[in-house]
Amino acid sequence: MSRPGCNAARIGGQAGTNDRRSSEGTGSVNTAMAAIFDFLSLDFLPRGRALGAAALMITAAAISGAQAQNVAAFVNGEPITALDIDQRSRLIEASSPTHKAPPRPEVLDELINEKLKIREAKRWGIDPSDADVDSAFASTAQRMHQSTDQFIQALTKAGVTPMTFRARLRAELVWQPLVRGRYQSTLEIYDQDILQEMLNKKTDGEDAAGYDYTLRPILFIVPPGSPATVFEDRKREAEGLRNRFRSCDDGLPFARALTDVAVRDQIVRSSADVPPDQRKGLDSVPVGQLTAPEITKLGIEMFAVCAKDAAKADNSPGKRQARESLFAQKFEQVSKRYLQDLRRAALIEYK
Repeated sequence: MSRPGCNAARIGGQAGTNDRRSSEGTGSVNTAMAAIFDFLSLDFLPRGRALGAAALMITAAAISGAQAQNVAAFVNGEPITALDIDQRSRLIEASSPTHKAPPRPEVLDELINEKLKIREAKRWGIDPSDADVDSAFASTAQRMHQSTDQFIQALTKAGVTPMTFRARLRAELVWQPLVRGRYQSTLEIYDQDILQEMLNKKTDGEDAAGYDYTLRPILFIVPPGSPATVFEDRKREAEGLRNRFRSCDDGLPFARALTDVAVRDQIVRSSADVPPDQRKGLDSVPVGQLTAPEITKLGIEMFAVCAKDAAKADNSPGKRQARESLFAQKFEQVSKRYLQDLRRAALIEYK
């Protein structure tokens, strides 16, 4: 851990740098990220509070009068500005189904919690790199069926900077592994609890038998940038293969011989890991036949269902769902208590 004096000086220096950037109108969201990985040990609370007060005075001295008026709170010497709150409010509003602006105190509490999460994670050696955040950013875009550039454009259109979204991602990346690591025994799920959860929340189909599907992906390649007509032509070719495909032993070699068709390596998927709609589709395809062709960014893809084996009893969809539900409940309870402890130990000053 860095010496207290070094932490305080670095916090003040970064605040001053962010002031200059804000005055130029080029990214005052950076103030929310200033000194985000420094941490004052919670093991020695009185000493931590004294250090936090010293860092707070140095940070405040480094901020100009105009900018200081825009600071909403300090968390162990780190500022949260009105612009940080505005940016986060826009992000929450854009991602909310109702598109309603959240109450300002709730947004401020969220930003305070994130600073505490990141500091605590740093203390325990959890420090995601910029590459980790970049990867999570790209994964979020993919889940929304967008490229990274398209996702950035969507954020910008909503008035949100990519840095605002990255700040939230960083906190999400550190918090779950931190809570899991520190409270592993508390989060353990027992078989009797799972069975009781299944009885309490049983719905039609949850007790259905699960399967392990052995699949071979088959891709009809379409060059990037091709018009829609090319995709439609290739889809008709895929349908032709599907109509004559009767077994993996005979059908896969035939598919490999087709022009611009790739037969990929075998994969095994459990029905517990497949969304319900896809699971119904796989269950409806007899062994040795192909799923319906789907358009992807690489071309037209189908899956040859080469085997369906009964899943182990502990890996059925109903049991997996019950286990995940119980874990989510326990994680929320532990996470809430952990954050309360961090807030009690922190020096938080509202402006």
